[in-house]
Amino acid sequence: MTGVSLLLPITFSMKPTTAIIALAALYYSTMYGGSFSAILLNIPGDSPAVMTAIDGNCLARKGKAGKALATATISSFIGGTIGILILTVSGPMLAEVGLKFSSPELALLVIFAMTSIGWMLGDDVLSGLLATGLGLMLATIGVDQAVGMSRYNFKMVNLLSGVSFVPLVIGIFGFSQVIEMVTERGKEKEKKDISIKIRDCCLNKEEMKRILPISLRQGFIGTFVGVMPGAGATTASFLAYIMEKRVNKNRDQMGKGAIEGISAPESANNAAAAGAFAPLLTLGIPGSSTTAILLGGLMMWGLRPGPLLFTDNPDFVWPLISSMYLGNIICLLISFLCIPVLVRAISVPASLMVPIITAVCVMGAYAANNTMFDVWLMVFAGMLGYGMRLAKIPSAPLLLAFVLSPMLEKYVRQSFDMTHGNPSIFWQSGISRTFIVLTVIMCLSPLIKKLFAGQKRNRTDK
Repeated sequence: MTGVSLLLPITFSMKPTTAIIALAALYYSTMYGGSFSAILLNIPGDSPAVMTAIDGNCLARKGKAGKALATATISSFIGGTIGILILTVSGPMLAEVGLKFSSPELALLVIFAMTSIGWMLGDDVLSGLLATGLGLMLATIGVDQAVGMSRYNFKMVNLLSGVSFVPLVIGIFGFSQVIEMVTERGKEKEKKDISIKIRDCCLNKEEMKRILPISLRQGFIGTFVGVMPGAGATTASFLAYIMEKRVNKNRDQMGKGAIEGISAPESANNAAAAGAFAPLLTLGIPGSSTTAILLGGLMMWGLRPGPLLFTDNPDFVWPLISSMYLGNIICLLISFLCIPVLVRAISVPASLMVPIITAVCVMGAYAANNTMFDVWLMVFAGMLGYGMRLAKIPSAPLLLAFVLSPMLEKYVRQSFDMTHGNPSIFWQSGISRTFIVLTVIMCLSPLIKKLFAGQKRNRTDK
């Protein structure tokens, strides 16, 4: 969103088609680049890469950074291609499907996601639920958007807008790692200089079999999530990881350095980036904050997104979609060419990495809102993240709850406003009832799993 905002004024002198192609390329190429720092430095380059960092950095620490980056790149390409194909074939129809998800359906979708994070992103159920609770608490800080009253800001002006996501993520993932590197300095093993070639990063046949069905499956799901107004690539990557954690045969290895944990979020967030263009072009409804900026650019150039855009302005729409195919291939090539160079970062000794990562964390936190308050917030989040590591509390449920809670609150309030407080709106549509059933199944599945495991154990004993 920051990159598109900065590039927008530069495109004023361009032709509309050229300008939107440049902005769109920056948008979906970020989905590729965000995984690199997440995997190598444990600092997500963008919010959708939060889930990539969980397994990606674990693989990097095991000396398999090349494989991790290759997995992210290939999955991103597959997911992005699926999203563009679906946009080409059924963009207008897909946008109409997205409109069926109003506030009640979106609220139940978020509840469905949140009911699973406590026990699916950590080995210990109580630890996962504790992290989820911390995320909910942090998300309530700031001004209530419905009534305009401040909540839990401790009379601090900087907290009126809530806890900024960027410093929080940088602190929990990046700065906590700096603290860990400093405290474990004496235990550091000597790092060897890593020199690899592109062919060394390529996945073998067995690894491709593992990620191909995941990339295809999450490519379709990510596109669908991207179409929903306000969902965006971040939600798509979180839901993709949660789903694979439930259905994948290697789910027990996810969170410990599994390529499945990289493939799912990377495929989904790239597909969502492409899917977000469907409601933008055909209905004039942005699917994410970044596409909202793109909508402003379209109007600035005199274009009116809507059902007639494909027929009235085909010279604008089809070159844009065609450029996405080409841009996806260019991103694939650039990413692969960068792997042998960037993977050498993990061979840098801690004495050099600590000041480098610290500088990156400080600059990233300050750049979020250009205030030192976010830097101190990042430091606090780093100490919190380090404490959670010592207590073996997973950080992913905290961030997932932090991202989803404001969405849940907004959709629930909008739903009650639509019916003047009548809760029946949450089970009136078929989509709502489907999500209710799925949520109940998700909540009962751990209990059912334990019952089946107990019965199987009893049969074995007999």
